[in-house]
Amino acid sequence: MSCTLTPARPDGALYRLGRRPDPWAWPDWSHASERGTFDNRFDDPRGEYRVLYASSQRSAPFLETLARFRPDPAIAAVQIEGDERDKDFPTVAAGTVPRTWLDQRVLGTALCAAEFADIGTAVSLAHLRDALAAEVLKHGLDELDAATIRLRAPRELTQAISRYVYECTREDGERAFQGIRYRSRLGDNLTNWAICEPADLGVLEDKELREDDPDLLGALEILGLRLV
Repeated sequence: MSCTLTPARPDGALYRLGRRPDPWAWPDWSHASERGTFDNRFDDPRGEYRVLYASSQRSAPFLETLARFRPDPAIAAVQIEGDERDKDFPTVAAGTVPRTWLDQRVLGTALCAAEFADIGTAVSLAHLRDALAAEVLKHGLDELDAATIRLRAPRELTQAISRYVYECTREDGERAFQGIRYRSRLGDNLTNWAICEPADLGVLEDKELREDDPDLLGALEILGLRLV
């Protein structure tokens, strides 16, 4: 299936906060929901491939994964792309982050030279609007635009976009895109990448988390959180 979507490549390193010992390990299928997804935005709705979420800015994975700890329960209840096993902390007081959360995670840095689909461009949105018109209507929406792809729900729609991108092919029949490039809902200055399995990643470094990490401290301040 050929697709008129805007291609994009990371112009530098990608950063990901993941579980020890390997932040780039694919999620274990045993943690998938009954639907076969990990309840993240661009997971495969058919449960056939897994997705890793990474960012171009080093600060972004801290913001993305810590946002669930924010005091506002209406926001804290939303699962933002990250590690699905962060449900390990259901009794933590809102507005606080347990230090054990840091102990269990590593900041990974990697390179990926593959092409991704930038779904937020005018060209891509126009194509997806027509290609996924039935999906848009099914979820009670009247439009697929830049605002729609950043909605917290319905996840089924953004997951349908993931599947559509995954099935796009080049003239030689090979997959056209490694995954999806998208802007974070937490800020237009943050660029995220949904990396679909399998992926050719050049891992550069895995770094232990420190309480004095400037990007960690910056994320805590922005989100109004504190370590306990």
